[in-house]
Amino acid sequence: MKTKQTLLLLGFILTVILSSCKPKTTMLWNGKDFTGWHFVLQDSSISPSDNWIIKDGIIHCFGKGNGYMRTEAVYSNYELEVEWRWPEQPGNSGVLLNMQEPDKVWPNCIECQLQAGNAGDFIIIGPGSLKTKDSLYVNKDKVAVVIPKIQESPEKPAGEWNHYRIINTKDSIVCYVNGVLQNKGYDPSLKEGHILLQSEGAPIEFRNIILKPLP
Repeated sequence: MKTKQTLLLLGFILTVILSSCKPKTTMLWNGKDFTGWHFVLQDSSISPSDNWIIKDGIIHCFGKGNGYMRTEAVYSNYELEVEWRWPEQPGNSGVLLNMQEPDKVWPNCIECQLQAGNAGDFIIIGPGSLKTKDSLYVNKDKVAVVIPKIQESPEKPAGEWNHYRIINTKDSIVCYVNGVLQNKGYDPSLKEGHILLQSEGAPIEFRNIILKPLP
C-alpha cells in the first residue's frame, strides 16, 4: 500500500513539475486596448487613433497611410497565431517579424505577407538573408526581396477569417495559411525583434493574436 501511495505521490509531483516547465501561451493582444503596442505612421498628420480602433474584440485598421503597430517588447523563438480578414475589397498588409529599430516605414525585418493572393510569401525588408530548400535570398541594397510561397493560395474571400500560424526560431521561419504550409526558410539573419501588424492602404481586421514561447 505504501509503495502504491509513494508512486502516486511521485507521479503527482512529476506532473506538477512538467506542467510548470511548459511554455505559457500569451495573448499578444489583450483584446481590450493597445497596452504593449507602439504605433508608427509615415504621415505624421494622421493620428494612430484615426487608423486603428478596437470594436467588439477586433482590431480594425482603416489603412490610412503606410505604417504599423508593433509590440513594445522584443521576441524570439516562438509560435505566433494571427487571424485576419478583409472587411471590404482585399488589399495589402503583413505580419512583420524580427523588426530592428529604429522605427521607420519600412523597418528592417522579415515579413510574412498578407497581400491578397500572396499570403505566405516571405519578404526581406532591408538588409538580411534567408535560405530555402533550393536558394539563398540576400537583400543587400534593395527595398525588399520576395521569397514566393510554395503552393496556390488557400485564402478565403473578403469577410471571412483567415488564420496564420508562424513558427519563428533562430534556425528557421515556417508559415501556414489556413493550415496549409506555404513557406519555410532557414538560417535567418534576423533572429529576434519586434512583431508588427501592417497598415498599407486597405482596411483590414485582426483578432486572436497569440504567442507561444518555444523551449
